[in-house]
Amino acid sequence: MEKLRLDKWLWAARFYKTRALAKAAIEGGKVHCGGERCKPSKEIRTGDELTLRTGFDTRTVSVLKLSDQRRGAPEAQTLYEESSASIAAREEAAALRKAGALGMLTEGRPNKKQRRQLSLLHNGPDYD
Repeated sequence: MEKLRLDKWLWAARFYKTRALAKAAIEGGKVHCGGERCKPSKEIRTGDELTLRTGFDTRTVSVLKLSDQRRGAPEAQTLYEESSASIAAREEAAALRKAGALGMLTEGRPNKKQRRQLSLLHNGPDYD
């Protein structure tokens, strides 16, 4: 086998639970092949580079083998290789999410002075 449909390979490599989910992700622009959006019927070959967005994470993987059958996870992981930069970026993003750095840090409810400042910010000055 020298080429295979993209949605079928993503399903066999266990990135998505069903082919329908893989197809929806591709059509939604979450999967790029060679830096460009593609269709579910795109035929991929070994050596192609794919960029996948799932949830908060972005993975960059290289296709090592082609398979149209869904097997166990250890065997599915032999179908691709994730780049070291992609792994580092995912781990860093996960650490930031765990630390709460992406959210807004507050000290609780605003006091009276802070409420007035927020009101001025949202509504503008009140000239009566």
